[in-house]
Amino acid sequence: MDSKTMIDLCKKHTMYSWAKGNAVNPLPVARAEGIHFWTPDGKRFIDFNSQLMSVNAGHGHPKIKAAMKKQIDEMLFVFPGTATEPRAKLGAKLAEIAPGDINHFFFTLSGAESNENAIRAARIFTGRQKILSRYRSYHGATNLCMQLTGDPRRWYNEPGTPGIVRVMDPWPYDYSFGKTEEEITANNLQYLEEMIMYEGPQTIAAMIIETITGTNGILPPPAGYLVGLRALLDKYDILLICDEVMAGFGRTGKWFACEHGPIVPDLLCMAKGLTSSYAPLGAVGMRTKIAKHFQENVFWGGLTYNSHCLGLATALANIEVYEEEGLVENAARLQSVMTEEMQRLKDKHKTVKSFRNIGLFGMIDLQKDSEGTPMAGYNSTSECMGVLGDRFRELGLFTFVRWGSFMANPPLTITEAELREAFAIVDEALEVTHAYFEGE
Repeated sequence: MDSKTMIDLCKKHTMYSWAKGNAVNPLPVARAEGIHFWTPDGKRFIDFNSQLMSVNAGHGHPKIKAAMKKQIDEMLFVFPGTATEPRAKLGAKLAEIAPGDINHFFFTLSGAESNENAIRAARIFTGRQKILSRYRSYHGATNLCMQLTGDPRRWYNEPGTPGIVRVMDPWPYDYSFGKTEEEITANNLQYLEEMIMYEGPQTIAAMIIETITGTNGILPPPAGYLVGLRALLDKYDILLICDEVMAGFGRTGKWFACEHGPIVPDLLCMAKGLTSSYAPLGAVGMRTKIAKHFQENVFWGGLTYNSHCLGLATALANIEVYEEEGLVENAARLQSVMTEEMQRLKDKHKTVKSFRNIGLFGMIDLQKDSEGTPMAGYNSTSECMGVLGDRFRELGLFTFVRWGSFMANPPLTITEAELREAFAIVDEALEVTHAYFEGE
């Protein structure tokens, strides 16, 4: 099918997420391999965002595809109350790589379903109802997860599930005001403890966080935050849920981002990199104390496709690829290369305000003047950012432009040479932003 026919039929008969149908301009894709994908007309793109920060093992990996084909030939679906070989093997493998005593897993089909079931487990386990979440967050598009979410996509899904209490993030929205990371951590934890007091700790089941804030900034927590948060919640017997749907499976240079704390959450939510998006699968990992509770008490949740054999087999092969090819280690090694390239862009382009990355999880912010005014404000866009997005596409680079920033989240299979090639394209594209800079 040619590009025009593909686009026209998709727009005529299907609905796109987070978009007005008449405004969407879908990118036609015919095939993908490694860090690249191609349009039907043969134009090649570097996938600089791993699609949705999820194709960690790269596109079309032969070992993962072979495992999927093998499972299709053997068995696809049996009801969730059965025991199967892929379920047995994946549970054991996840227990091996997950931090601390997280050794029991409930399988889902997505990150949102993982977060939903983590909240359900926390409420049943504690007998409490309130959940703390943060404003600079995204936890999924289901009814409950939209209320856990702080970013503006929540507004159009309200009112929703009751019992969600949103709190400020450790990083203020404009964090360039001179305080040290330790001071920022101390201030936020003091504020959070006051919030817990006002809400009544005996009413709060859990707090859910993105261990590394994802689409709302790719923000690693300030120094000491994770350890301090873990201690504060322990003080009041409040569970900690870490949403690692984006940050897990090597993206930050460790299997899970909470290991940077280092901390062990009570519940660990995963999806995306669990299968590198080759098949739908999510999971909730839980510590021994919670797993023991549900060995003696009913977990009131279930899904028709829970523990679907194809997803489980895909995940197992995917994890083996991480291990055999050293993808977690590659993300850690290339962290300094990404940082170096981002610094080079900041030194060269007056429109680059700031940048950050941990492993291969990165973002660059743009400014429209020397005062640091964002090129586009909170929940808005600008002509400049639209032009930049178009220029990325023209030059064969796929990534997400959001508000006044853009992302740098390539597959973990990327080489140093390929990473520098991608940043050379970014360098060229940024030239179009200079015309929108106000001042010298």
